[in-house]
Amino acid sequence: MLLGDHKRAIDTKGRIILPREMRQEFGTGLIVTKGLDNCLLLYPVDEWQKLIERIEEMPAGSEATRRFSRLFFSSASHLMPDGQGRVLIPPHLREMAGLSKEVVIVGVSNKAEVWDPKRWQEYKKDSTEHYEQSASEIGF
Repeated sequence: MLLGDHKRAIDTKGRIILPREMRQEFGTGLIVTKGLDNCLLLYPVDEWQKLIERIEEMPAGSEATRRFSRLFFSSASHLMPDGQGRVLIPPHLREMAGLSKEVVIVGVSNKAEVWDPKRWQEYKKDSTEHYEQSASEIGF
């Protein structure tokens, strides 16, 4: 289970150190790709496989499915953490998410998100105001 939010620096090579609490989940590698709301998504390999199965069930003739799949999969990269838990975030994804010197890695149950710290604070502030309403809308 991936939980919490963790601030990390991006080194000069574009690498981040995965939080110690998350390393076991990503031990066999991970997939990074374009997320929603200007963040990146980090999936453990087994969760990525489940996601592929769900996407393959979507209607192939749908323009929305094609558009989403093309951008989602063409942005994806398979990463292997090194001995220190570092992964290299590809430049096109760093640029896409507006990442420069620091990131916040946010655990979201079966995946993690990588955010620019300022964007994460803004998103968190805006979302906090709607937390109860969102919980009610999803039947929590």
